[in-house]
Amino acid sequence: MAIETLSEWLEAEGIVPVEGPGTIADVARVRAILVAAAKRGEAVSYSELLGLLGHRFTRPKMRAVCKTLDAIDTQAAERGEPELAVLVVRESDRLPGQGWWTGAVETRGYQGAWTGAEAQAFVAGLQQIAFHHWARN
Repeated sequence: MAIETLSEWLEAEGIVPVEGPGTIADVARVRAILVAAAKRGEAVSYSELLGLLGHRFTRPKMRAVCKTLDAIDTQAAERGEPELAVLVVRESDRLPGQGWWTGAVETRGYQGAWTGAEAQAFVAGLQQIAFHHWARN
């Protein structure tokens, strides 16, 4: 069986529940959490986000939430809104994870290191765009 949807992928990875409000795949719920964070001018860690969804942090769950973040940013681009995945960061250095950076190279042309001052400045600029947008909406 080919995996075609986010819910199917989550189920295949053994992450349950996969459907319904409050789950990792609940794009509307995760988006609402991130919009609220943007309105406060704050980033959230992967662990914090998973906790707000009722889950403990695990790598499979973090990967699953990244799929949801991709869906959220795809919808945001279609609506002309700034991305929100940039607000989800590692606790250690407050930067997004590797998957986000791969997309940054492909979609934003970022060529620098994924850690350090240059990375922090790049992320801060994108976060400020989201903060400004959602502070007025």
